[in-house]
Amino acid sequence: MRHYLDHAATTPLRPEARDAWLTASQTIGNASSTHGAGQDARRLLEESRERVAAVLDAEPIEIVFTSGGTESINLALQGLWRARVEGSAAIVLPDGEHHATMDTVAALTAEGAEVRAVPLSALAQIEPSAFTAHLPGAALATALVANNEAGTINDAGAISAAAASAAVPLHLDAVAALGHVRLSFRGLRGDAAPGVGLVAMSLAGHKVGAPVGVGALIAARSARLTALLRGGAQQRGLRAGTQDIAGAAAFAVALELAESEREAEGRRLRALRDRLVVGIRSAVPAAELLGDPHDRLPGNAHVLFPGAVGESLLFLLDVAGVSASTGSACQAGVAEPSHVVMAMGRSERDARSVLRFSLGRTSTDADVEAVLAAIADAYARASGAGTGLRS
Repeated sequence: MRHYLDHAATTPLRPEARDAWLTASQTIGNASSTHGAGQDARRLLEESRERVAAVLDAEPIEIVFTSGGTESINLALQGLWRARVEGSAAIVLPDGEHHATMDTVAALTAEGAEVRAVPLSALAQIEPSAFTAHLPGAALATALVANNEAGTINDAGAISAAAASAAVPLHLDAVAALGHVRLSFRGLRGDAAPGVGLVAMSLAGHKVGAPVGVGALIAARSARLTALLRGGAQQRGLRAGTQDIAGAAAFAVALELAESEREAEGRRLRALRDRLVVGIRSAVPAAELLGDPHDRLPGNAHVLFPGAVGESLLFLLDVAGVSASTGSACQAGVAEPSHVVMAMGRSERDARSVLRFSLGRTSTDADVEAVLAAIADAYARASGAGTGLRS
């Protein structure tokens, strides 16, 4: 039997979202066409946009449907950079961001961007005071609502307020937080002046049970963005191309369900996670939970197994029927130390010895028990394979 504890990478498709996708996929017509069939398609698309906006406390016109979180992040960061006020060159970038953000900013340095790195705390937090100190005169800033590896939840309200006070456009990556943290785009923007403070927020549907391949960028009306894709005036001209009606409908359904379940499911997942962490530390006393012990995503257990090779531990658990991760799924299969763990001030050795267990809607007691039944033996064997680790 397979026990899946990698919901942070992608969570199973919700049956309701699948049904919504199948129903919407039978709609005839292009939403940009002016005939009756096209307008029927447009109606379904805009209803989905309104439903997504209602959950996220945004205006429907601010919802730009994309192919997922990575495209949303690229549209936000590249779009804000290329539409910036001339003379501004700095991008405020906390350490430990997702590679979709880090790699995009790295690419922008070839266009003249200068990176202002903000250190993480030992708990993987973005300290608002450190973030604020790097803002003056910046072209834009970006930050995670919740760290996708360590699970630490940041103070997005303080970060947004700081950017507004410094008159800097801010992008928030809410991909990992979606479905676990209450997200109010309007609330986080507050009374920020047009074009500064929080102007963009990235989301991915497959984190809440929508199909892979649909996401969204919330782009404030006042956001100055240069489009990545050209060739049409769809979605305020920010993303050209025929719009995915079925994906939008499925995303709307999955997001509504995730929000309706969020508080109760959060309590359930925290209880399961706490049992998992206590059990792991009982079986492996040297194991250490990384990230903030309290302000963290409810289903996240980011665990350091000192002296073990993370890849070996992952393989041994997989053989035992347990699916986990060494970090971000976007880096899976790449034998590199976790940049998040190193940003927390840990050694490269530690950064190669972590596993992320992430629980979700389909997680059960049996999944926790499967980990606990296998972890002691897997750790003993992985530690024996770890003599070549560098300190």
